Amino acid sequence: MADTPQNQTTTECKPAAEPWLRGTHAELDAVQRAVIHALELAEEDLQKWCSGLSDEELNATVPGLETVAFHLRHIARSMDRLLSYAEGQQLDATQIAALKAEMQPGATRAELFAELTAAMADAKARVREISPATYNDERGVGKKLLPTSVGGLVVHVADHTQRHVGQAVTTAKAVAAGVRR
Repeated sequence: MADTPQNQTTTECKPAAEPWLRGTHAELDAVQRAVIHALELAEEDLQKWCSGLSDEELNATVPGLETVAFHLRHIARSMDRLLSYAEGQQLDATQIAALKAEMQPGATRAELFAELTAAMADAKARVREISPATYNDERGVGKKLLPTSVGGLVVHVADHTQRHVGQAVTTAKAVAAGVRR
């Protein structure tokens, strides 16, 4: 009897479900859960697309794009800044200095991913600590104290991170394809 599609066994590798489809973090409210799932997806995508790049490739410039190193630093450091605002704090001197150093060349893969991993763990812990009862509390961002809310800042941690993950992945693909200045 010839093998037919009905009696063949497939060994195709099915992709893992995205974090939001894994049934995790059910103890959290919907906003916290969504933000943490977005951060988990960001970590996975950055590992998949960027962790195999060399130090040189992470710092390579592509016309019209920031380096992958910049995006990794910016993701890590912006989560800290946004959550500081959500917690009712303004930026301190260390955070401002870190912001100013985000575009510096010469970062190593080890440094970048160590900072990113630590920042992701810190951000997820801090998101868990924010009470849903405070989501509508007003907050001011930056020196001009631009108006937003705790909930707006928490959600922005997720969407801002995902925006930069997309840019890092795009740049990583361009670098891997040999597109450089």
